[in-house]
Amino acid sequence: MPVLLPPALGPFLDLLRCPTCRTRRLHPGRSAVRCPAGHSFDIARHGYAGLLTGTRATSGDDAAMVQARDRFLATGRYAPIRQAVARLAAGSAPERGTVVDVGCGTGYYLAGVLDQLPGARGLGLDTSARALRSAARTHERGAAATWDVFRPFPLADEVADVVLNVFAPRNPAEFHRILRRAGRLIVVRPGGRHLTELRGRVPGMVAIDPAKEERLHRVLDPRFEAVATERVEYSMALAGAEALDLVGMTPSARHLSRTELNDGGLLPDRVTVSVLATVYRPR
Repeated sequence: MPVLLPPALGPFLDLLRCPTCRTRRLHPGRSAVRCPAGHSFDIARHGYAGLLTGTRATSGDDAAMVQARDRFLATGRYAPIRQAVARLAAGSAPERGTVVDVGCGTGYYLAGVLDQLPGARGLGLDTSARALRSAARTHERGAAATWDVFRPFPLADEVADVVLNVFAPRNPAEFHRILRRAGRLIVVRPGGRHLTELRGRVPGMVAIDPAKEERLHRVLDPRFEAVATERVEYSMALAGAEALDLVGMTPSARHLSRTELNDGGLLPDRVTVSVLATVYRPR
């Protein structure tokens, strides 16, 4: 049975460009989107577009990580981060604007932004097909597609009012290219105290490089100017299996098993959340 074009993806066809041709628009077809040259890209039955071609990027988000992330985010423990992202985006975009979330994961933060912008449309890009199964259904105005952040994006120039980059890799040149001149880039990353209680007790937890902030601003500075930075910091209680899911949704999960964490008494019942959210404007 043919897979219909997801309703949220339709409004993005005028902005999408063929990943192979790079210039031609995409049009709906039978269970796919196609360009006039005949390049075809399947629509998955889960509702996202498979735009990646050639050698696929390896995503760190396997099925177990995505499931842990879905469970943990559903608890609302990261709601203050989501609210901050949505507030910054709402102050940066027109109500009927276009939001592109690069490295969107399960679409949690994109959905929060779309809730704040009732007329906006959103597109989430990620390499993880597992995560996109959630992202494609997380919001009625949120579309999703597979893509690798390090490749030129399958989007026309100057089409986004807001680009979100939440706990994800960055491609400053492409962020700058797809943003409108009055658009804004919002970058969210962990601060030095983020989950410090876990990092001090759980072997294998990925450390936060103390030079990360300096490196971030150095990389973005040629194309972007920081407008405002907001710190979101609070103490978070962890009940039941929430600590397991918090570790399990991160790259650290590759080095640890849930059995080891359970048996070792390593997990604290309270951790510090500390993240920085910066709004940038294009130079």
